[in-house]
Amino acid sequence: MPAAIKITLPKLAANTKPYSNALKLSVAAKVTGAKLVEAPGDAVTFVLNNDIALTDANAALKYIFDTTTFDAMESTVIEKEETVVSPFIIKRRIDQAFQNVEDILSKYDKAFAKESDKATVVDVIYYGTLVETLSSAKDLSKYPLLSAWFEIVSKNDKFVAGVEHVKEQTNKGAKPKNKAAHAEKKVTKEIPKPTFNPATQKTNNVAAKVVDPSIKILPKDNERNILITSALPYVNNVPHLGNIVGSTLSADVYARYCRARGYNTVYFCGTDEYGTATETKALEEGVSCQELCDKYNAIHTSVYKWFDLSFDLFGRTTTQKQTEIAQDIFLKNYKNGNIIKESMIQLYCEKCKRFLADRYVEGTCPHCKYDDARGDQCDACGKLLNATELINPRCKLDGNAPITKESNHLFLDLGKLQPEIEKIFKASSTEGKWSANGINITQSWLKEGLKPRCITRDLKWGTPVPLEGYENKVFYVWFDAPIGYPSITANYTDEWEKWWKNPENVKLYQFMGKDNVPFHSVIFPGSEVGTGEKWTVVNHINTCEYLNYEGGKFSKSRNVGVFGNNAQDTGVPPSVWRYYLMSVRPETGDSMFTWNEFITKNNSELLNNLGNFVNRAIRFIFAKYDGVIPKADYSGPLETELMKDVNGLLKQYVEAMEAVKLRAGLGIAMTISARGNQYLQEANMNNALFEESRAKCNAVVATAANLIYLLSALLSPYMPATAESMCRQLNAPLRTIPDEFSIDILEGHVLGGAEYLFTRIDEKMEEVWKSKYGTSAN
Repeated sequence: MPAAIKITLPKLAANTKPYSNALKLSVAAKVTGAKLVEAPGDAVTFVLNNDIALTDANAALKYIFDTTTFDAMESTVIEKEETVVSPFIIKRRIDQAFQNVEDILSKYDKAFAKESDKATVVDVIYYGTLVETLSSAKDLSKYPLLSAWFEIVSKNDKFVAGVEHVKEQTNKGAKPKNKAAHAEKKVTKEIPKPTFNPATQKTNNVAAKVVDPSIKILPKDNERNILITSALPYVNNVPHLGNIVGSTLSADVYARYCRARGYNTVYFCGTDEYGTATETKALEEGVSCQELCDKYNAIHTSVYKWFDLSFDLFGRTTTQKQTEIAQDIFLKNYKNGNIIKESMIQLYCEKCKRFLADRYVEGTCPHCKYDDARGDQCDACGKLLNATELINPRCKLDGNAPITKESNHLFLDLGKLQPEIEKIFKASSTEGKWSANGINITQSWLKEGLKPRCITRDLKWGTPVPLEGYENKVFYVWFDAPIGYPSITANYTDEWEKWWKNPENVKLYQFMGKDNVPFHSVIFPGSEVGTGEKWTVVNHINTCEYLNYEGGKFSKSRNVGVFGNNAQDTGVPPSVWRYYLMSVRPETGDSMFTWNEFITKNNSELLNNLGNFVNRAIRFIFAKYDGVIPKADYSGPLETELMKDVNGLLKQYVEAMEAVKLRAGLGIAMTISARGNQYLQEANMNNALFEESRAKCNAVVATAANLIYLLSALLSPYMPATAESMCRQLNAPLRTIPDEFSIDILEGHVLGGAEYLFTRIDEKMEEVWKSKYGTSAN
């Protein structure tokens, strides 16, 4: 916890958002015992020792209370305060706010204090938002849980002292300024905070289609129907940045691009929950497999929600639909003679009375004699092993020496299916323009010749095998897991087959790390074609290499690297994280996350390039034109040259995105932003231009506003929240991605307001974050 809390305060008025933010920070200072240092400013902000400013009071409180350990319940409760409590308070819809808090207290009571001296960051956040209205409420009998909680926290003297301090500051008011100095200054116009106001909009009809989540998206005739999946993350861990950029974030960027182009698009993902790893982790944590899956599915869901991923459904594989579809695919393959029965020699623990999966066996490596090798690989020499090769094997669960025993298993005859798999591969990889990795890995498998692959395991946690004599077995996770794509779609809509058995009208795009390629390019298509039905097969496979961290690899066990929940804890907004990850996306080779580059890209590329262009243009339009777009002539030489350059870059952008070259697409969009900055410099947009060359100035500001509108669309796949802010400042609806730059914000249109898109990150934070999240040197 910081020794001092430095904040800036504007003139405060009761019953406003700034006032409640000030209350939160003041109470936090009292509770933590930190010294409160105040300075005048334009907004309530929390300033770190290194001058990084946080305008989000809740993010500031997380830092002040040092809540570094991810807590799914705490995160959910704080998010609900932001989204369903505070907005109602600000709008003075008090009963709705109180009822929401009552429901939250009922469902998440463990997140709130039961004793006045046990208050947490959650209590401070809710108290800061609610104390004014609760203090003046006449009757709280309808909200017994809320009333009881408020009575508890109000007994905390530090809470009361924090409120009194803010009241004193409010009563003081702003310090009087030097009258003489004030008289010398020009009175500047106050620029409003940006809002959408349809009544003052004058734009062409280029708005992107708003997706109604209550209406299920199905393929449409004579349209481009795009089905997108990202590799299902394994449920028993927290995803790190490499996992996120490798599949889910990349797929999200492409899905958002497709929607912005007007394509009929759906995007599905979910947690892969069956298999040995889940059983092992559940044993370690002393919970059931289902309880473990529920816990980590919630963590994944929370991480992806924070990263602003736009799944049509983020599901899971432990569903009845999964069982039904996986068993149906298997039985049709069995009926068509694509399943082989064979026996295998496996290790069996007589004490556990179970066959042991590789992860349940430890012993001495036959190669290097390391005495703690696993049943699948030796960590000392790195060699891959079969569990039966270990010297003196032992059961990981009870230490008992297992025996060898024969077990019957089922194999998918990939050799028989190879001609059809090759046919699919040749057509799809050519038409769909697969990434080089996807092609090379698949070709190596096919060249070697496909062999029957075991699709069953002696486990309890998995999809049951629906065949007599195999009742105690489940499907191997890599036969079962890809079937999660159609089963998650089936949980989205009962008409799932319109997406998955419609190869003429649907194009399937699949995103993954390079290690997952064979399962998507060989095994899953083989399972589909083996049914004898017309399945939608993969059209485009998009792979990533590895994203490493500060000269080494991500490691949860060694506390090295940034994981999904850590990104949120930094206080840096999701759009900045999305931008950085996509700008270093390892498309053709491994790339490296470094804090130095992360900070540099924020300050140099986002703040100085994009942020500067948008802020400079919009604030000038408010200062000189009261935010109204003037009548303009766009035929001047500067405008003509700009439009020519932008159209050339826009063509490159669309070509890159259609080829799913996402890193290149982002680079081109930022080049267009840089061209906008160049245009303002060449035009010399300033007071003199406005006073002396009004017609030229009119053209410059109108052109700049329209270029910002175009950029909002091009950047929306990468930074959706940033794009939304740009549109709110323009007071224009989110727009489609066009083929050509056009003038769509028209004369007389009134802008919505101004706000900064990005905040500078102090370079000193590099060492702070390195220390907190480790480096390879650790």
